[in-house]
Amino acid sequence: MNEPHYWTDVLISLRRIIRATDLHSKRLIKTCGLTTPQIMVLKSINDLGDVTVKRLSQDVSLSQATVTTILNRLEERQYLERVRSTHDKRIVNARLTDLGRSVLGTAPTLLHEKFIERFEALEPWEKTQMLSTLQRVASMMDAESIEAAPLLDIGSEAS
Repeated sequence: MNEPHYWTDVLISLRRIIRATDLHSKRLIKTCGLTTPQIMVLKSINDLGDVTVKRLSQDVSLSQATVTTILNRLEERQYLERVRSTHDKRIVNARLTDLGRSVLGTAPTLLHEKFIERFEALEPWEKTQMLSTLQRVASMMDAESIEAAPLLDIGSEAS
């Protein structure tokens, strides 16, 4: 008797995860015209107040170069403005505009926010088991050296 090919089910599940992420990203763009990283940056500015690129990049787990590109696009759309610090003129902060707050208010929940809520509801042993299994899958796919931020987005980070 042949043993079942579990690897096909694993690959199908991985494909479903990728597809769900891609579809959610497309829904975000269609709904509010923003990508996942753009919404993350807007939310971070909203939560942190006037904030530097360095602090933003730490908060959203993206490189400073990527955050700068995102800020440029959001500033072009008038969702934020850059303002010099009153204490140190060398420091430039990002600040939401009224339009930015308004568009953020219409943005749907991010896929990873739903995931985090559901993941945190798991028992500790389930979290550990899931993490271990996914790390093993990443290793088996030679993906350990691929840089990845803890956000779910298939599209361009700098969008």
